[in-house]
Amino acid sequence: MDGTRMRKEDDKKEKAQDEVVQLRREIGLLPAVCFIIGSVVGSGIFIAPKGVLVNSGSVGLSLLVWVLCGVLSMLGALCYAELGTSFTKSGGHYTYLLETLGPLTAFLRLWSECLFIRPAVASYVSLAFGRYVVEPFFAPCAAPIGLIKLVSILGLSLVVAINCWSVTMASRTQITLTFIKMFALVLIIVPGGIALAKGKTESFQNGFEVDSFKLDKLPLAFYNGLYAYGGWFALNFITEEVINPNRMLFVAAREGHWPPIFSMIHIRRRTPLPAVLFLYPLMVVVLITGEIYQLINFVSFSRWLFIALATLGMLLHRHRFPNHPRPFKVPLALVVTFTVVCFFIVGLSLYSDPWNTGISCALTLTGIPVYYVTIYRYRLPHRLRRICDYFSKQLQILLEVTQQEVQTF
Repeated sequence: MDGTRMRKEDDKKEKAQDEVVQLRREIGLLPAVCFIIGSVVGSGIFIAPKGVLVNSGSVGLSLLVWVLCGVLSMLGALCYAELGTSFTKSGGHYTYLLETLGPLTAFLRLWSECLFIRPAVASYVSLAFGRYVVEPFFAPCAAPIGLIKLVSILGLSLVVAINCWSVTMASRTQITLTFIKMFALVLIIVPGGIALAKGKTESFQNGFEVDSFKLDKLPLAFYNGLYAYGGWFALNFITEEVINPNRMLFVAAREGHWPPIFSMIHIRRRTPLPAVLFLYPLMVVVLITGEIYQLINFVSFSRWLFIALATLGMLLHRHRFPNHPRPFKVPLALVVTFTVVCFFIVGLSLYSDPWNTGISCALTLTGIPVYYVTIYRYRLPHRLRRICDYFSKQLQILLEVTQQEVQTF
């Protein structure tokens, strides 16, 4: 009788746990690996080669840039492996900057992420999708840009809908798309290898001509190459949704740096619905007004600035808290090398493309006054705070979202 009673009580506890509103750890090993591969082997591999070649000046130098970008990305991935196992909250860059360099730097990363990084990244990925869907139907003529952008918006809308609907569905979609992209790469690589074997090497003759090489364009070549390799840090954003691991707007709201509505999740879908929906209109606006290669330079400045700051913060955290648990630790020389190279590329890019990188820098700095208004919002007029609370409550009811009931970190 006692055993039967205990089993019934355990069943009740499990049922209650199922009904609790929280982010679910539903991303296993295969979806997690596919999430990283799918992020790295994305549209960048099909877009970036042109940007690398144009800005490096020759085929040989472009190949050298590709190799160096691969090495730099590998060092970055190692550094983020240490950060991810040292700080197990979701949030990626934001969480690491918050834990190492403090709330202001973390907020600036958040501000730039929601204001232009995430919308721009989604926009040029969607534009790449639109181009590859539409252009084959118009070859050898140029495809209408309006049609490309329309298809891009439809693709973006589908992805947003899937992420709002289910974490499990999103992970399965990621697995499917990863295999499709890997198959597409095979279709490109194998015929290319066969052509080389047959002696078709005309493109490599005089491959290291330096007549068209300009040092000031080199950071832009690296930005394009690093964009193609980008995605090695993607899994760190969803640590709390990975099973047995060693977000986004979502995490920042939970820390009190963003309106509370963005830390809420859907009561049935258990997805961070408000945070995803907030970004959608910004993505559409940037997609309509943007152009792929300008967006890459525009985004890369701020993205790599904060990556460099994150690894710098990791060094400072090591010095301040030497006994902090670090299941994985990168050799000091590799961290220093990665950090210095990142700061060098970011600094030189301000000279290479002052318009796009300068705007990116300026938009990032506009977050400083916003930060102090956010932190000291209790000083705002009482009526204004009541209005904000009212609209937040109505939006919560409309979206059917609530705060997590269980801590997932």
